[in-house]
Amino acid sequence: MIELTKPAVRPANPRFSSGPCSKRPGHSLEFLKQAFLGRSHRAAEGKARLKRAIDRTAEILGVPEDYRVAIVPASDTGAMEMALWSLLGQRGVDILAWESFGKGWASDIFKQLKLDDARVLEADYGALPDLASVDFARDVVFTWNGTTSGVRVPDGDWIAADREGLTICDATSAAFAQRLDWPKLDVTTFSWQKALGGEAAHGMLVLSPRAVERLESYTPPWPLPKIFRLTKDGKLMDGVFRGETINTPSMLCTEDWLDALGWAESVGGIDGLIARADANAGVIADWVGRTGWAAFLAEAPDIRSNTSVCVKIVDPAVTALGAEARLAFVKSMAALLEGEKAAYDITAHRDAPPGLRIWAGATVETSDMEALMPWLDWAFEAAKAELAKAA
Repeated sequence: MIELTKPAVRPANPRFSSGPCSKRPGHSLEFLKQAFLGRSHRAAEGKARLKRAIDRTAEILGVPEDYRVAIVPASDTGAMEMALWSLLGQRGVDILAWESFGKGWASDIFKQLKLDDARVLEADYGALPDLASVDFARDVVFTWNGTTSGVRVPDGDWIAADREGLTICDATSAAFAQRLDWPKLDVTTFSWQKALGGEAAHGMLVLSPRAVERLESYTPPWPLPKIFRLTKDGKLMDGVFRGETINTPSMLCTEDWLDALGWAESVGGIDGLIARADANAGVIADWVGRTGWAAFLAEAPDIRSNTSVCVKIVDPAVTALGAEARLAFVKSMAALLEGEKAAYDITAHRDAPPGLRIWAGATVETSDMEALMPWLDWAFEAAKAELAKAA
């Protein structure tokens, strides 16, 4: 290894993974000692804690009072699949896909649900599809924040207020860091392990009155597994939205989620969370402005994520490499950073173009983000020196 001068300061917390994300500052297992363990989640206290998790989630996010919120199995994926399988098929559907998760929902709709009247509006990584071409007489499926591309929708203004179809939004890397336009969203899903650093395997499902009406008036033509069912005899299973979960939840994870929500309230709720994520993303933006070898994957600032920030390498010595060699270069950088305990898990998603993906959500301290930037430069120069030596 060619020796280069290393930065003097390391991030106190080198966890910049985009999922599961860093725990909240000061997190300790000591805060989970009161978890409701070894008891039925259907006991009065168990249901009360689950209901508390639902209510506090809705309160922090500013969910309208007439919306329904539930804890569901299998993380954001489970919540989205539940929505797609339960609600689609009544009318045509437009699917927006500009990164891997949107493309995944499109694949499920075409290959599993096999809907005839479905179309995909696509864009390359780093861009958005033409939002003006979305047909709101149809159902619309989209991600608010493209976790694997670093691209988000700028706001909800493009969504028709008088839409006929439902909007089904995967918001897992946007919730608790970006301001969701609730009146424009009929179904919203996210997971505990993203923006507040909760534990995995639990998802959240938020339904508007319009979505509830669809559930109670429409029966899909395909069988629904028990784990997806939200209605019984044509009526909403209301208990699911009061903490009577479909399957057995982890009460340890629930206690951890309540702890994360308490921390969120302590930093100013949704406004404070957004401010923290914006500050972290601002550190990266300032660094990109200074460096000559990195650029944002999302070129337009108004669609650039403040959570899953994706950067590409634009140095000619690296861009001239083949695809496999570029990927190997990025992995070399990541290995150097992990070896120095400066950053963990910051390579781009496996489906995305080779590059770095840095989580900038609210649970990351801005001081740690500031400490990371010189280490990125060090890792790049070290990997580049090794590349030149190999040549």
